[in-house]
Amino acid sequence: MDKARFFDPHAHMTSRTTDDYERMAAAGVRALIEPAFWLGQPRTNVGSFIDYYSSLVGWERFRASQFGITHYCAIGLNSKEANDEGLAREVLEILPRFALKEGVVAIGEIGYDEITEAEEKAYQWQLQFAKDHDMVVMVHSPHRDKKRGIIRSLDVAKEIGIDMEKLVIDHNNEETVEDVLDAGAWAAFTIYPHTKMGSQRMVDLTKKYGAERFIVDSSCDWGVSDPLSVPKTAKMMLDQGVSPEAVEQATWGNAAKAYGYSGQIDMDALGEAVVVDQRELFSDNSVLRGQPARVDGEVPN
Repeated sequence: MDKARFFDPHAHMTSRTTDDYERMAAAGVRALIEPAFWLGQPRTNVGSFIDYYSSLVGWERFRASQFGITHYCAIGLNSKEANDEGLAREVLEILPRFALKEGVVAIGEIGYDEITEAEEKAYQWQLQFAKDHDMVVMVHSPHRDKKRGIIRSLDVAKEIGIDMEKLVIDHNNEETVEDVLDAGAWAAFTIYPHTKMGSQRMVDLTKKYGAERFIVDSSCDWGVSDPLSVPKTAKMMLDQGVSPEAVEQATWGNAAKAYGYSGQIDMDALGEAVVVDQRELFSDNSVLRGQPARVDGEVPN
């Protein structure tokens, strides 16, 4: 890789600060995907989902652009909140209003949490919607009973008729990776500081299986997590002898290809020099709080 550039395809930036955006951009993160997810506390009415989805396709995209990062998102009803069946029905009714907007590259993250009947109903509905609209799907896998959850996720996606090239299974580990690869789906890995998948384990898996359908992401959120997981893992891969070509695949090319099936990702634009103008506003609001604006290409006084 001549110049490090990274695509973090699972980053919950609503939970992060502008400092995180600055650090990610400085580390080479050029683009990211923010999937809809659980906010840590259950939402109690459909209006909160409407506001949240609106922020993903609006304010958060603007906020990322102010630090030189292109922001895409995925829209979906997360598995945990699918268990509130009355609210889930209301959310699914309004979901198409947002899922087909510009910059939405997938339905997600959806799937299973406790692997309940209610979760399966919501998962099936959203898979069918994705199939009907030829969309990519990002699947969340359970924190407990992960292998059974992933196998069920794959089986239901096949029953619905989802193209495996458009199915990304996230939160994989050593126990699940072969199931996903054998199914022909994309195997994504959440790199956390202390849980799920660590950078060293990711290096070892890449050496064992290659990077052909591997995707590395941070899943940085409101908990203990690291928005620099992707560049840090890339460095560790290179330091331990993983080829630059494989590192580029796992931390840039595969995410761009998988989510590129959405037709929403302009690879030529991502290859152009970043131009930031922090004088821009979104609904009369700025990311600045009195600081001098960064204006690329303008000579400061």
